[in-house]
Amino acid sequence: MTTREKLAELADNLWWSWNPEATDLFRHLNPSAFQATRNSPRSALAFADDAVLENAEFEATVNAVYDRFTDYMRPASGARDIPRVAYICMEFGLHESLPFYSGGLGILAGDHVKAASDFGVPLTAVGLLLRDGYFRQYFDRKAWQRAEYPGLDITRAPISPVLDENANPITVAVPLGSTLLHLRAWRLNVGRCALYLLDADFDANGFEQRFLTRRLYSGNSHTRISQEIILGIGGIRMLRRLGVETDIVHLNEGHCAFAALELLREQLALGHDRTTAEHAVRDRVVFTTHTPVKAGHDRFDADLLLSRLDAFRSEVGLSPEDLLGYGRANPYDVTEPFTMTILGLKLAGRSNGVSKLNGQIARAQWHHLHPHVSVDTVPITHVTNGVHLGTWTAEPARRFFEERLGALASTTEYWSRIREIPAADLWELRCGLRADLIRFVEDRLRRQSLPQQVDLSPHALTLGFARRFATYKRAPLFFHDLDRAARIIRNTDRPVQLIFAGKAHPSDDAGKEFIQMIFQFTQDPIFAGRVVLLENYDMEIGRMLVSGADVWLNNPRRPYEASGTSGQKVAAHGGLNLSILDGWWPEGFDGTNGWAIGHDSSASYMEPYVQDQQDSQFLYAALEEDVIPEFYRRDTAGIPQDWVARMKNAMGVLPAQFSARRMVADYVAQIYSAAEVLT
Repeated sequence: MTTREKLAELADNLWWSWNPEATDLFRHLNPSAFQATRNSPRSALAFADDAVLENAEFEATVNAVYDRFTDYMRPASGARDIPRVAYICMEFGLHESLPFYSGGLGILAGDHVKAASDFGVPLTAVGLLLRDGYFRQYFDRKAWQRAEYPGLDITRAPISPVLDENANPITVAVPLGSTLLHLRAWRLNVGRCALYLLDADFDANGFEQRFLTRRLYSGNSHTRISQEIILGIGGIRMLRRLGVETDIVHLNEGHCAFAALELLREQLALGHDRTTAEHAVRDRVVFTTHTPVKAGHDRFDADLLLSRLDAFRSEVGLSPEDLLGYGRANPYDVTEPFTMTILGLKLAGRSNGVSKLNGQIARAQWHHLHPHVSVDTVPITHVTNGVHLGTWTAEPARRFFEERLGALASTTEYWSRIREIPAADLWELRCGLRADLIRFVEDRLRRQSLPQQVDLSPHALTLGFARRFATYKRAPLFFHDLDRAARIIRNTDRPVQLIFAGKAHPSDDAGKEFIQMIFQFTQDPIFAGRVVLLENYDMEIGRMLVSGADVWLNNPRRPYEASGTSGQKVAAHGGLNLSILDGWWPEGFDGTNGWAIGHDSSASYMEPYVQDQQDSQFLYAALEEDVIPEFYRRDTAGIPQDWVARMKNAMGVLPAQFSARRMVADYVAQIYSAAEVLT
């Protein structure tokens, strides 16, 4: 194979996205084209500098990376003993050049697939080909979030159409109301795993129908339910059409729960009665619920659901009341909407939340589905989320670990050896990552739609806050008491700087107001320069912030944070969490590896204003009394020994405990293999 052919094969597998030596090859081919296309390898290869391709040293590097890739792609030992899994999700966060995600759900799904590939799980994923993605964020003159949808250039994406033996697209049809919607699939290789993306945007469908798979979480309820029918029913039908055999169907959140109805239809078509058919579906379906926020669960009006599924219902042979009953807590309550999470919970044999606390909240939230058992015995368990360390560990940190500990790994044994590294070396790493972040932020701010003053220091205590701007995440909590916030930020002896990034849903005006508020603080003379807001939050910004921030700030209104995986990514870089005891942090925090904002009594769920007031005071106290003094307390060599000791306590435990490899191993042992595997 030629060098170009090897690079083309590498570019067509997302393996490069968690192997920096592969990513560097494409960056080297054409740095400007690579950056301009959100770090797209195919684009860099299309505009490759011939002088680079013909360089003997570069060719040798390509050969070495390609050999590593081919070694990785060999079947994993033991994979035959693991159930074959179909993993269905509305969004997948795999890389910033593929905008198929909006936030934590998608990032979690992307990490799950990558870890399944590493672990050798025979997993096939299904999603939508979201050509317009979520949205690109920019700010108008009043700092109001605006959205634009630049379409994905399919020719520059590492995806390919799925074709039959005659080179024609493989298609399936899904009943949508009184018409049939035709779907084709595109394949995206994620290491050893395949992700199939369903696409309605071709000439077999009417003009309006073609747009149904283009945008994520946009449009009205008619669009939303149509997308979920496509994902669930269409996803199962496409897997059948492709001949993909599965033992377990993993429904990741309620958006894809219609897949369970399609599995039910298949069982009924075999001649089974409903009870037998339901048992067969439950034997192979697992369901993960994420959000404890009521508004986060999709609910549809009965008339809308029946109109969209009219032909499907007739095919299955269910009465309107029977169909609606699968999505209602009380099947006989004609006023109750159809809830996708209830559908998933009713037809899954195993259900789980995504942290220990989230599992507890889910059991209480859905107790009314099981009124004759205690809350503790509601059949919803938990598997705590984890992060894919290969994706989220910054290249400088990765080199640092490889020089001292060997190839990056997710094991407890590997990370426990961090304690052997001299404090001065770890502090040098931390300072270098912070400096890299400051340079990145300064460059991004120069290119944003609205100017911001920049007075960031590579030596100042740096707090990071980056996530969806849902109101329960309380992005502006730090500014609850402006005088106290100002004293913290403007302290010249112990300076503090705060970097924000995040998007609000296009329909969430309250979230947009939070963004506008943060931007106004960047213009306030008191905070200007020390508080900045990055535009168009994506995975690249996320990687830089979790690697460069000294402290990761997370202050949701407990108990609404299902997991909060962003905070799990900082420990691999020596970053420390300052967080409400919500989501994953109650499992990770031990008093020596970060800080808690408040304590468990914040679970008493007081009035929001009162809770915000109390939590802001806890936040200020933690910063003033613990975080800031410890960061600036140095020995004669300039090393903050107590701070580095806390870094070691975090780094020695958290990356392994909250890795996606551990998460997938838990799913295999506790969820997938616990379900009855059908042969």
